[in-house]
Amino acid sequence: MRTSRSRTRVACAAAVVALATTALPAPAVAAGSDTGHVEGSLPSGAAYVMDVPADWNGTVLLFSHGYNDVGTPNPAENAPDDATKSLLLKRGYALIGSSYATTGWALPGAVDDQLATLSAFTDRFGAARRTVAWGLSYGGMVTTAIAERHPGRIDGSLSLCGLVHGGVANWNNTLDPVFALKTLLAPGSDVPLVDLPDQQAATRAADTMVAAVDKAQASPEGRARIALAAALHNIPGWNQESQARPAPDDWDAQQANQYTAVKGLLKVAAFNRRQDSEARSGGNTSWNTGVDYARLLARSSVRKEVTELYREAGLSLRSDLAALDRAPRVSADPDAVAWLRRTSTFTGKLEKPQFDVHTIGDPLVPVQTESALRRAVTAAGSASRLRQAYTDNAGHCTFSAAEQVAALHTLEDRIDTGAWHGTDPDALNARAAQVDPSGPARYVDYRPAVYPRPYDRAHPADGR
Repeated sequence: MRTSRSRTRVACAAAVVALATTALPAPAVAAGSDTGHVEGSLPSGAAYVMDVPADWNGTVLLFSHGYNDVGTPNPAENAPDDATKSLLLKRGYALIGSSYATTGWALPGAVDDQLATLSAFTDRFGAARRTVAWGLSYGGMVTTAIAERHPGRIDGSLSLCGLVHGGVANWNNTLDPVFALKTLLAPGSDVPLVDLPDQQAATRAADTMVAAVDKAQASPEGRARIALAAALHNIPGWNQESQARPAPDDWDAQQANQYTAVKGLLKVAAFNRRQDSEARSGGNTSWNTGVDYARLLARSSVRKEVTELYREAGLSLRSDLAALDRAPRVSADPDAVAWLRRTSTFTGKLEKPQFDVHTIGDPLVPVQTESALRRAVTAAGSASRLRQAYTDNAGHCTFSAAEQVAALHTLEDRIDTGAWHGTDPDALNARAAQVDPSGPARYVDYRPAVYPRPYDRAHPADGR
C-alpha cells in the first residue's frame, strides 16, 4: 500500500562514475558504459537498479518499495523519492532495489527478489562494509520480513510507515470499517465484503459502497456512522497534507476529512487489493466472528469524536453497536489464513536493530500498527533492538528527505555503538536540520493507541 512516489531513475551526475574494473569480480549482468549506474534483471523476472557513487562509503542501502496495484507499472526503485536519493548519494551511500517480480501482494517473492538484488550487488561491486534494509509502506513489511527471516544478510533495518502489523492484522482491520458501513448504511445490500472472485467484482463492490457513503454524508446521522467506521480503522481527523488541521474539538471538520479517507480506503484497499490478496492466499483471510465492536471503539484514538457526533445527530450509538453485534459475521478460510500467517506475519524476534518511523496522521496504514509490532517484539524479548519515532504530519509516508536521512543516521549509530542514542524528537530534529536545513523536521513526542486487532505468529489474537 503506497502513495504515488517519484520513480525517476536519473542519478545525480556527480555520483555516477566508472569504477575500476580490475577491482571488481565478473559482473552478474552486462553493464552499460557507466558502471556507477547499473540496471539488470533477476531470474524471477524482476528488474533491479543500482547507483554507486565515486566515494562510496561502504554502506549499501537495500530499498523495498511500496505496493503497486495489479496491472500498474512496476519499475525497480532504490529510493523513496528523488530528494532523499540525492542526499544519500552525496553522502556516499550505494543505493539498490528491485521491482519485485509481480505487482500486488507480492510476498514472499518480494523478499527473495530483494535478497537476490543484494547478491547481484555483491557480485559486481564487492562486499559492503554495512548493509541496511529499508522500505516504505508495503516495503516496510518487506523490510521487516527480511530483518526477521534473514538477519545474517543485513546489519539493521529501517521501516517507514510500514505494514509492520503483518498481513492478517491488516486485512482484519480493513474488514472492520467496511463491515460497519455495509451494516449501517446499506443493510439490504448484497455487496460481498470477502471472497471476491475477480477485480471486476471488487470494483463493483467498491463503487456501490462509495455511493452509499456519499449519500450518507448528506445527513448528520450518516456522518456519525461514517465517523464510527473510520474509528474502527483508526483513521485520524487530519490525514492529508492538503487539509487544514482541525481544532481538537472541531468534530465536523475531522469527520469531513475522514469521509475523504474512508472513500479512499474503499477505492484502494478494501476490495481491489483484498481480492488480489485472496487470490494469492487461496481464499478469505479475514474474520470478525467474536469481535466486540464496542470494545474496538473504546480502543480507538478518535472515539471521542464519534460519541460527540452521535450525540449531535440525536442518534443512539448503543443501538448501532448492537446492530453490528446482530449482523451476520464473516468467517475466514483456515487454509488461506495459514498461508498469510506463514508469509506475511511476524514473530517479533529481531536479531539486528530496527528503527521505525510513522506519521501520526496516516489514513491508510494507521500509526497504531506500530503498537502491534511493539507488542510482538516485547513478547519475543527483542524490545532492546526496536525503536520507534513519529513525525507530526498528515498523510501516508509524507516524510521529508531530511527526516528520512536523520532516521538512517540514528540507526547507523545503533549499529556502530551497540546502543541507541538520539531517538528522542529533539535529537532527531536536530539531526534532520543538519542533513538539510530547509527541512522540514517534524519529529514529535507521541505514543500511539493500542492496535485494535493485533496478530502475530507467536501470540495470535483477534481483538477479543
